[in-house]
Amino acid sequence: MTQIKESEAEPRLFAFTRIASAVLTHFLGVVLTVFVAVLARPGTSWFSWHPFLMTLAFSLFMTQAILLFSPHGSPMRRFSHKVKGRVHWLLQCACILCAALGLAAILYNKHLQGKPHFTSWHGLLGLLTLGAVGVQAVAALPLAYHSLAKGWSLAKLKRYHAASGLVTYLLGSVSLLMGMNSVWFTASVSHAAWYLAAVCPVLCGLIIMNQVTSAYVARKRSVS
Repeated sequence: MTQIKESEAEPRLFAFTRIASAVLTHFLGVVLTVFVAVLARPGTSWFSWHPFLMTLAFSLFMTQAILLFSPHGSPMRRFSHKVKGRVHWLLQCACILCAALGLAAILYNKHLQGKPHFTSWHGLLGLLTLGAVGVQAVAALPLAYHSLAKGWSLAKLKRYHAASGLVTYLLGSVSLLMGMNSVWFTASVSHAAWYLAAVCPVLCGLIIMNQVTSAYVARKRSVS
């Protein structure tokens, strides 16, 4: 009898932990975006648009796009998978647009100051991440329009999309983290605020990674 109670308590504990993790990811994504917006004050300079738009792209839009498929923290849990897929694609397009505008802002700012482009690892990784997000969005079209997936298994395409999407998200998280090591960010915040801000992309990355890998493992078990 005791063993049955313990086995029932374990799934409940796991379910509560996953719900709490999803809610925490929503919260951290919004908080980091608002924090950077207050810090950068977009519109005060060309540079101010760069950190704001990049954080909006990867901390908010991209995070929310993936959380749509969370079985424990999706705000669209009762909607069909097709509807979630369309909203996911729209959020990813918003992510690409914001990231492209953020890239344009920093390029123009450096042009005005006569500084060279892409001289740091942060800049190079950000460019790579933006390219990866663009390719990811285009490659996802056969999942929305099945007629484009001629000769391809949709199940395999979904697995490839999930795996490459996870890698892209982690690239975005690392890019945000590297941006926090910039001269502008470190000079604008205290040591305590820096660590609190840095925790956001790290925790979000770990939780999203657990969500994607858990969904893949569960699907594999159901098939076998």
